[in-house]
Amino acid sequence: MNTEPIQQAGVLHRYATRLVAFEHTRTPHPSIEPRNILLFVPGLGDGFLTVPYSTALAPCLPASYSLVQPLLSSSYNGWGTSSLGLDVAEIAQCVAYFRRIRPGGKVVLMGHSTGCQDVIHYLLSPGLDARPTIDGVIMQAPISDRECFLMVLDQESYDAGVKVAQAYVGDGRGEDVLPGSVTGMFPRTPISARRWLSLTSPGPEHDGEDDYFSSDFSDERLKATFGKIGATAVPICFAFSGADEHVPDFVDKERLVSRWERIIREGGGVVDEASGVVRGATHNLARSTEERTSDDSVQDLLSRVVGFAQRVETGKLQLQTRNGGHDKSSF
Repeated sequence: MNTEPIQQAGVLHRYATRLVAFEHTRTPHPSIEPRNILLFVPGLGDGFLTVPYSTALAPCLPASYSLVQPLLSSSYNGWGTSSLGLDVAEIAQCVAYFRRIRPGGKVVLMGHSTGCQDVIHYLLSPGLDARPTIDGVIMQAPISDRECFLMVLDQESYDAGVKVAQAYVGDGRGEDVLPGSVTGMFPRTPISARRWLSLTSPGPEHDGEDDYFSSDFSDERLKATFGKIGATAVPICFAFSGADEHVPDFVDKERLVSRWERIIREGGGVVDEASGVVRGATHNLARSTEERTSDDSVQDLLSRVVGFAQRVETGKLQLQTRNGGHDKSSF
């Protein structure tokens, strides 16, 4: 996938004070403006066009859809002092804006990496009734930040950082930025004690706000999150990267996603037929000299997203089959 410098045609929308969203436009410009929106929320450190497959996805969507990426207060290096709650509030403002200018259209919320925490938090955090409705959710590369951090930090460094952050919070300094000796793995990002604990989610409770996707959670823990999705009546599609470099080797990705899907279904929710593991895909499907994502993996992801968007629009969503198969004929 090409990551060379590019120019991208689009429309910049101001959806709230000091907040903007970029809508990809097609060439040639369609005669009828798309009424449906796929709202793409990327992960830590990301901003406009930083996730390579987004520019490939935009022209592949059905003509009735356009790809929109909001710029949030947490974008780029802002995540270290932000929160899922603030992200959700700003995403809600963006959804409300497009609901207003595209009345009657569908809104699919797609998260990448930590953006998946945002989209599930949109569904499950208090105040859902006051937020604008969404019609579908895609989670691409939903990983555990706690498990990822422990791939980079040894246990001693992890524990020491948690101890410092907990001391800050205990002293009423949760919004203060931690020293570089704790957050050195992110040298250009100031990180508050509160956000550090949210991401590292120390035990035994592992109650960090960001900790939705860890592989060691019991079914009971998952029922308190994924098990409540059915009550929202919003269909779900997972697109877990099969070769995600930020997921520990001990994680059985197929089993993990199957557990999430089972818990959602048992709670009365709908898991789309395209949901599953994208084999060979790295975290954001960018090519590198160390580990390349094949073009087949990119096409696989795009077909899943396109198919889900079509089924949301037509109302023909189907439960996932047991073998995880999905129809690529519409792509």
